[in-house]
Amino acid sequence: MTGSGSLDDTLRRLAPRVLASLMRSSHDFATNEDAVQEALVAAATQWPANGWPDNPKGWLVTVATRRRIEMWRNDAARHTREHNATSNPDGAASDATDDTLELFMLCCHPAITPTSQIALTLRAVGGLTTAEIARALLVPETTVAQRISRAKATIRAAGSTFPNPTTDDHATRLAAVRHVLYLIFNEGYLATAGEHANRLDLSAEAIRLTRHVHHERPNDGETVGLLALMLLTDARRPARTTSDGALVPLTEQDRTLWQRTLIEEGTSLLDEALRRTLIGPYQLQAAIAALHAEAPTAQTTDWPQILALYDHLAALAPGPTVTLNRLVAVSMVNGPQHALTDLDHALATDADLQRNPRVHSVRAHLLERSGDIVAAADEYEQAATKSLNLPEKRFLQQRAATLRTP
Repeated sequence: MTGSGSLDDTLRRLAPRVLASLMRSSHDFATNEDAVQEALVAAATQWPANGWPDNPKGWLVTVATRRRIEMWRNDAARHTREHNATSNPDGAASDATDDTLELFMLCCHPAITPTSQIALTLRAVGGLTTAEIARALLVPETTVAQRISRAKATIRAAGSTFPNPTTDDHATRLAAVRHVLYLIFNEGYLATAGEHANRLDLSAEAIRLTRHVHHERPNDGETVGLLALMLLTDARRPARTTSDGALVPLTEQDRTLWQRTLIEEGTSLLDEALRRTLIGPYQLQAAIAALHAEAPTAQTTDWPQILALYDHLAALAPGPTVTLNRLVAVSMVNGPQHALTDLDHALATDADLQRNPRVHSVRAHLLERSGDIVAAADEYEQAATKSLNLPEKRFLQQRAATLRTP
């Protein structure tokens, strides 16, 4: 392999596969993950200076294995462990197999709390940093670090094997895997922080992994729904930013730039799932995305049907994001003043909604549509102060400035 392409992207892609290879020969998750992180640091330092190895994954497996052995040197059972660990030092057949799904399942061990499952898999499989996970989950970095540490300790105490899931806990783990994939895609589609609106590496990896899960579990309706949702959403990506990286809202996007092949694939998957499986939250979200994708213009969007789907989604899977998105649909069907009243009522009783950073931008949108320009500008400015994504921050600031311009 040459130096073409992004080193960071390559290491992010290989990290879970290297960790999975080490887990095949030892179930010490915490030590394995530490060893992999040190191998990644070594690669980031050595490859640019010395050139990329012919087999990047094999190189990482070898370095991580050696580092793991060093960590075990002072352990009383090191001889047995070293024998097991070195029986496949180069990760034999590792390039021919992808153990990422099995690694996902291990991270979603039933002994770990759901919140810790998500944090651990985002770290070990998704490759997100602690700060990125904290922003994705809307919790402090220290909380994420504690969850990951406790999850590693729980896996070690449980003495988990790899691959791990059994029939009894498969459904629970698969639900956690889907949620993690959903979060990874969202972080890629609109990064929570940084200089770029999106992170193509994360959204592409989320789609790849979801395709993998769908291939392994083709009859799982919600996995199909999640894949359809990702494809239908990612289809709009080419129109979401200008050539200089500025955000373009959905209503102003050039729909001729939308990727029709992804829309057709996503719609076909959704139709298949709706015909043969029980409907679930991911399928409902995909159906909403499909209605947007099928509308030739923003003005012809079927908002009454979208609102009906959001009503169903709010009953199945309530949450701040669903509430805010539904209010936009309420505004389009019943008027912005109705939506503003509903927003005030929801804020009075929903503590999670009160903490959601999107409240200001949604209120600003509703106020702008209602004609209260001054209040809308104030809310856009408040929303800008909450955003850590620079293109989003600039968009909100520009919106406020435009409204204040005589």
